[in-house]
Amino acid sequence: MKTQLNDLNTHLFEQLERLNDSGLQGDELKEEITRSKAVQGIGIAIVNNAKLVLDAAKFKAENRAADLPAMLSDERPLDKPLLGNKQ
Repeated sequence: MKTQLNDLNTHLFEQLERLNDSGLQGDELKEEITRSKAVQGIGIAIVNNAKLVLDAAKFKAENRAADLPAMLSDERPLDKPLLGNKQ
């Protein structure tokens, strides 16, 4: 996946523009509202995840000797590929 965290803002504003389309009515509008709720939920999850990573980095910087769980570390064992990426 090539989408970056900073792309989230673009996606959210694009969704807002689709919702703001005065030509959407009836079922099309309902579908767009449903899509917007899904985008919002995913956006919240992405932001929460980024905040957790940032908080972990701050904690590590403040507590220099602290070891973080692997999922919060920027290091990954070479023998464990990311989910969905076959190496």
